[in-house]
Amino acid sequence: MTDCKILEGGVVAPQGFKANGIHAGIRANKDKIDLSLIYSEIRAKASAVYTSNLVKGAPIYVTKANINDGFAQAVIGNSGNANTCNADGIEIATKTCELLAKELNIDSKDVIVASTGVIGLPLSIKPFESGMKELVAGLGNTKEKAELAVKGIMTTDTVKKEIAVEFEVDGKLARIGAMTKGSGMIHPNLATMLCFITTDCNISNLMLDKALRDVVSDTFNMLSVDGDTSTNDTVAILANGLAGNTEICKNDKEYNKFYAALHYVCEELVKMMAKDGEGATKLLICNVVGAKTEKDAKLVSKTVICSSLLKAAIFGSDANWGRVLCAIGYSNADVDVTKVDVSFKSRKGEILVCKNGSGVPFSEEEAKKILLEDEIEVFVNLNNGKGESKAFGCDLTYDYVKINGDYRS
Repeated sequence: MTDCKILEGGVVAPQGFKANGIHAGIRANKDKIDLSLIYSEIRAKASAVYTSNLVKGAPIYVTKANINDGFAQAVIGNSGNANTCNADGIEIATKTCELLAKELNIDSKDVIVASTGVIGLPLSIKPFESGMKELVAGLGNTKEKAELAVKGIMTTDTVKKEIAVEFEVDGKLARIGAMTKGSGMIHPNLATMLCFITTDCNISNLMLDKALRDVVSDTFNMLSVDGDTSTNDTVAILANGLAGNTEICKNDKEYNKFYAALHYVCEELVKMMAKDGEGATKLLICNVVGAKTEKDAKLVSKTVICSSLLKAAIFGSDANWGRVLCAIGYSNADVDVTKVDVSFKSRKGEILVCKNGSGVPFSEEEAKKILLEDEIEVFVNLNNGKGESKAFGCDLTYDYVKINGDYRS
């Protein structure tokens, strides 16, 4: 863990941020909050990364254009409808920004807009028109308000996913808060996730963008639940500078402190998402060391956690290590398979199941005990260099099919 303190409050933990969430009527279930807002009291530096899918939600195009200047002041997101593959999608997203800007008395170009939910379902502007005044009027900086905002972007998520930390930079205390959603349709190079990060750290646009992209490469892009890359993925960060530190403008020790805190926040969110994968009962982490390069380590760790056969074996607490070797073999990484060691690890201990690419005697009973835990690590040593990587996923269960068999209903 990096040198930071865990706080309550999620996205409102940093100075100058407020949040809220309401039921606006986008979703039929009146008990479901479906519209979320995060607001910075002053205009903030902004950066974002998006899905690699060629089919993109309309809000992504609007957000890209809005924060092209590197600034934003508010984030609005809805659940229940992805606003994707709709003829008037961009018009709806743009109008949403304008409605919010009018209530907040800010420029509509300073709004990040995002949607998640069913693809191809027409989205009406009416819920936004009728709910915007209530949404803005209810803004607050309490942990309860932050929780409402988290709930407003949840779809098949079963738990809210938020975190906040405090760390020292330039002799000042700075904070990072974040919230995310994502449970299914999740695969490396972003997933069906919306992740919004706030910080009061004073950092330049260039270094903020660098930090976000580098962290995402090692965290969100190393996450897979089901192999499907979604259309609406957005990870956005706002930095309003209210912590009062000297602006971070270069890759120095102060930048490294910020980067370490941001990396910790994002990795913790990734673990939450993987553990809450649709139908999942276990968090699965593949930790690869000894790769020829970092690229090879990433290829191996991603491929292992994406293996449907391995994911099913983990669900059944079956130490079927051959499925790990099989995945490594088709990963396209530069690997000497005669040097590969594999072990399974959990709170109950660790057991070596493969040495130098071949099976070794082990206790099936002990392995079962280890794999019955809800957090499982597959440890792979390629014994071929210094490259390292972690990837995050979950087991594959009967419930995944049940959830996605009637998702639209």
